Amino acid sequence: MRVGGLRGRVALVSGVSRRQGIGFAIASRLVARGADLFLTHHRPHDEEQPWGGDDVEALVEELWEKGDVPSQRIVDMSVDLAGDGAPEAVVERAVAEFGHVDVLICNHARSGGDGALGELTAAMLDAHWSVNTRSSLLLVQAFAAQHDGRPGGRVVLMTSGQGLGPMPGEVAYAASKAALAGVTLTLADQLADAGITVNTVNPGPVDTGYMTPETMAAAAPMFPFGRMGEPDDPARLIEWLVSDEGQWMTGQVLNTEGGFARWRARAGR
Repeated sequence: MRVGGLRGRVALVSGVSRRQGIGFAIASRLVARGADLFLTHHRPHDEEQPWGGDDVEALVEELWEKGDVPSQRIVDMSVDLAGDGAPEAVVERAVAEFGHVDVLICNHARSGGDGALGELTAAMLDAHWSVNTRSSLLLVQAFAAQHDGRPGGRVVLMTSGQGLGPMPGEVAYAASKAALAGVTLTLADQLADAGITVNTVNPGPVDTGYMTPETMAAAAPMFPFGRMGEPDDPARLIEWLVSDEGQWMTGQVLNTEGGFARWRARAGR
């Protein structure tokens, strides 16, 4: 086991539904460090997207194989986090299974069904808010309520770099993710007294199976290392944040984009 292992700690990771996704990469790293996992997924959302749904049962089996010790446990739950009471039910179930949750990683997100100004509806805005923002805040609240102050309390939210450059045609998504970045310091301040750190990670453009060859070709010149982001890139940062080594980092919005240079696209380079 690496220094600062996570044996004996329980991590609740939302949005672990596809092996190409960031959630699976995060869960892979945490289970390899000895953490028990409580995972949520919502396959119907994936099935509505171009990338389609994955075999969640096979995904969980792969995570079992990455475990650090035989006594580790992995529990998964299918849930639509936009539902009334769903975030609270997730934390309640996790506590019932493990007795306590040490780490919360809100990796879930709604994609698609968005638009530019002139195309937006109240339903579009509400749908993104309810999944990306409201459910994340309610998960944090429920997580904090069950935390007893033991060492290792961690919260990680996910944003999308909307403050670093425009996201054309994705006003509802950008707004919902901007809210998480904006509230990070407020949450971190309140939860510090409970020994919980709160940070938000922007993974930048990551190839999770949604990019077309044309999209990748257009974005490649904007990456100085000559490749797109991969799911394990943000997962490594999140692994560090939730470990003992990350105990002094809180209230931060961290960009892990591999030097992604948006200005090159604007300059036509």
